[in-house]
Amino acid sequence: MPQTSLAQLATIQISVINESTVVTDSEVIPVVAALQKQVSNDFRPAWGTGAELTIVAKNTQPPAGSWWLVILDDSDQAGALGYHDLTTDGLPMGKVFAASDLKAGTSWTVTASHELLEMLADPNINLTVFVQNENTAGILYAYEVCDACEDDSFGYQIDNVLVSDFVTPAWFESFRAEGSTQFDRMSKIVNPLQLLPGGYIGIFDVTAGSGWRQQTAEKRVSSMKQRGAVGTRRERRDTPRDQWVMSLPQRKIASNAQQYRQHLQTIQRRRDAA
Repeated sequence: MPQTSLAQLATIQISVINESTVVTDSEVIPVVAALQKQVSNDFRPAWGTGAELTIVAKNTQPPAGSWWLVILDDSDQAGALGYHDLTTDGLPMGKVFAASDLKAGTSWTVTASHELLEMLADPNINLTVFVQNENTAGILYAYEVCDACEDDSFGYQIDNVLVSDFVTPAWFESFRAEGSTQFDRMSKIVNPLQLLPGGYIGIFDVTAGSGWRQQTAEKRVSSMKQRGAVGTRRERRDTPRDQWVMSLPQRKIASNAQQYRQHLQTIQRRRDAA
């Protein structure tokens, strides 16, 4: 059978939109360059999906047909501006909550890498792997490629930008023997379905009737990030697809963003005057 070359693999157009008040455009530019290298050099050979990332200038409409990676302060800002579950074209969208990361002491660049790679691997947030443990029972594992090794301590540097580790397709193959292949980019994982410290994965027990829940390396949810804020992939996976909401038109979002920033400035002036 003829081999597929990298040139023949799918390439997705990704619009990177910075609406955060804590991350400047000048800080975003080198991060996007590093993410492009990660996708092209590391992720695409392992997963067969590539992307071209383009930063969208302020008050500019993202190209039609592109997926979005939006950098925001937190989930409250996402709702205030009108960034919901999908782009205005109904296409996949990832959200990076930079202020939430800064407050938690975690890296927003790792989160950006995490969200980008998971969006490329499972854009509709509906893929799973089934592991049958009995004739009538089994577990569905969410097809999330960074959760198992998501802690900043397992990330790696590209041009001085910290990006997320990610698993390979072999991580989801339960028949693999210990140490038999590469299970993640940084070779920290030695078994399929293994969770590193700080890692987690969404699981669905098909007979329990309890819906999606997070399985963690520590056997408990150890951070707010693992709970899944409104608008995250974890929250959306637990929401029926017909209840997803498309984002507002970009002109409306730009107007909302201006009002949001003015509101923040008013709050700050009141604090300074108090």
